[in-house]
Amino acid sequence: MDFGTEISNALCFAISKGYQVHPDAFEMLKGLDIDILGIIQDIIKAKVIGKDNSLILVEDIKMVVDKHSKNGGSQNSSSCNKSSSLDSLHLHNSDTSEPISYRVLLDPTPIINSGEGVEGYISLFRSRYEKSMRILSLRPNSRRITRVKTLKKKNTDTGNQKPYMRYEQFSGLSSTMVVAGLVMSRQLKRHGLEIVIDDFSGDLHAMGTTEDIKKQGSLITTDQMVMLELENSGKSQSFVIKNIISPDIPDHLPNRAKSESYVVLISDLHVGSIYFMETAFMKFLNWISAVDDEIVRKIKFLCIGGDLIDGIGIFPNQDKELLELNINSQMSHVIDLLSRIPKHINVFVIPGNHDPGRRALPQPSIPRQNSEKLYTFQNFKMLGNPSLIELNGVKILMYHGQSLDDIIGTIPDLSYAKPAEAMKVLLRARHLSPIYGERTPIAPEQEDHMVITEVPDIFHSGHIHVLDAQNYRGTLIVNSGTWQGQTNYQRTMGIIPNPGVAVIVDLSTLQPFIMDFNQ
Repeated sequence: MDFGTEISNALCFAISKGYQVHPDAFEMLKGLDIDILGIIQDIIKAKVIGKDNSLILVEDIKMVVDKHSKNGGSQNSSSCNKSSSLDSLHLHNSDTSEPISYRVLLDPTPIINSGEGVEGYISLFRSRYEKSMRILSLRPNSRRITRVKTLKKKNTDTGNQKPYMRYEQFSGLSSTMVVAGLVMSRQLKRHGLEIVIDDFSGDLHAMGTTEDIKKQGSLITTDQMVMLELENSGKSQSFVIKNIISPDIPDHLPNRAKSESYVVLISDLHVGSIYFMETAFMKFLNWISAVDDEIVRKIKFLCIGGDLIDGIGIFPNQDKELLELNINSQMSHVIDLLSRIPKHINVFVIPGNHDPGRRALPQPSIPRQNSEKLYTFQNFKMLGNPSLIELNGVKILMYHGQSLDDIIGTIPDLSYAKPAEAMKVLLRARHLSPIYGERTPIAPEQEDHMVITEVPDIFHSGHIHVLDAQNYRGTLIVNSGTWQGQTNYQRTMGIIPNPGVAVIVDLSTLQPFIMDFNQ
């Protein structure tokens, strides 16, 4: 029986018993590789016993899948809603017999096609809008989305150009309606939070007055996509926000490898800097080359998240913090170090903002003219930033993380001490660099390659130099620290880095643990 027939039979069975499946739960069912009909039958059996006539939700699926897992079910059914621990992992004695497989699902390098000036940015944001709308179309309220132009149509005859749409202008329409667009601005004003969105048919101003809406609004960024549920208030004569919905990733069961195999996640070497911790990195290279280490024998992949070198002229007076004042010397040094990685380990490398090449996002892979030898290593894959890869069935989104500076600087209560919280904002926005015009340079691409179109199982970033990991709606978030000691800039900013550590993730469980090479 094919997948389409299987899930169709499961849905038909649920409907025949008088139950509906929530769209998020349907998305989760599509990601399962076990008996979907059996899962639905068990859920309904439990609901009948509990006299529960509610929708079939994500939580219902997780509960049954967890029970199957504890009773010896498939590894792919194991629980995904528990927070991962950075310092614990139960190792098994058996070696993996699973064939090593990988696929590059997205690499911007060959498809970068920059436009010019205003027209280029119009194409970029139109692409962002269209891609984000396709993501929002999976939301329950998406069928109710109305174009801003349509809402304003009754206002054209009056000549009234005031920013707020009046109650009288919407007589005959539903008391609540839904619009979607890119956030042009969000501002706290005397009466509440004002949000302006644009859907390429026009812009719309709306006000949120409740504390809940203010909190929701504080977690969105400018230039990201949102869906607003609106209400016309005759009393206040203004357009009121009842709910703010981000594209977000669905609560899901992540893919897992069928048997035990590990990926190592590192970033931000900064070779060439006086703060580069070469002794610790050499210990890492010696460890990963060991043949008698139980953990090392299971390592099949290594992901390097950018900033291989410290670069030249990246910030004022950088030369005072460099051991090597030539970019080719820095690259030669890092190539010599990386050449020591065993050939049976597949290595995936993306650039960071300190590496050679263009700094605007998305970045193509590090130019060959600066790193030709890396391209000759058969076990190395030189990719752009961001890239999406699949390792033994597990999807890993690699992104250096430049925009995390903008997120931490504009979203309340975020800090450099907890970069995973800022990475959650990117997942909720379904965009890796939503804010235009701040510290992160964004190229006027014809297509927006920074939209998170596929839900990753692991989201790996660096840039912040702080080690952090969380599980968010089934996706493991990892910021993998650095191999550079605290710089003068970090000291003035109060940033305390976590250098000299590597994050290892068991692809069969998605449980992370760390190896510390500072001792």
